[in-house]
Amino acid sequence: MNAALARHLCIVDDDEAVRRSLGLLLLSRGYAVQAFASGEDFLAGADLQRPGCAILDLRLDGMSGLQVFDALRAQDSPLVVIFLSGHGDIPMAVEAVQNGAFGWLEKPCHDERLLASIGKALEKAEDIAQRRQARQAALALWNKLTPREMQVARLVAEGKPNKQIALELAPLEQRTVETHRAHVFAKLGLVNSHQLDRFLRESGV
Repeated sequence: MNAALARHLCIVDDDEAVRRSLGLLLLSRGYAVQAFASGEDFLAGADLQRPGCAILDLRLDGMSGLQVFDALRAQDSPLVVIFLSGHGDIPMAVEAVQNGAFGWLEKPCHDERLLASIGKALEKAEDIAQRRQARQAALALWNKLTPREMQVARLVAEGKPNKQIALELAPLEQRTVETHRAHVFAKLGLVNSHQLDRFLRESGV
């Protein structure tokens, strides 16, 4: 696991005793921890675009944990969220998981269970980071294409032959399509239309 991800943990809880005990536990296991007393402080003070794990209390003064979670989703944050809930909050915790949270733990939580959940959450954060990096690299390659090459690339990915592409992009000549096609494969580092189709789907362009 990337060392930077392994160190990035945020605790969001309005109970100072909880923040202190969780912080000490995680520090003792080699994590560097940021603790926040409110959702507002967390959203304003944490690096929300850095992959990692946020341990988020469901019930907070001010913004609720669910509202904070919604704010993270609205910003497309890569932070993986584990909710801490009281017994009466279990339905809300389940709903949060259904909406994309990694999981929830009921207070008080056994240390080893919490640590195991954090470990799995950070593995997911690592996967998210790798996928984002791959997509950014793919977009950088895509942006090297000319607008016409992008048009040709999409039609090639559909499996259309050069002659048909030339007709659809008339008055483009078939020989010109062949040139654009060669440039697309060379610039993107691909060799066939199947790879190109996968590239377009995974990069989201």
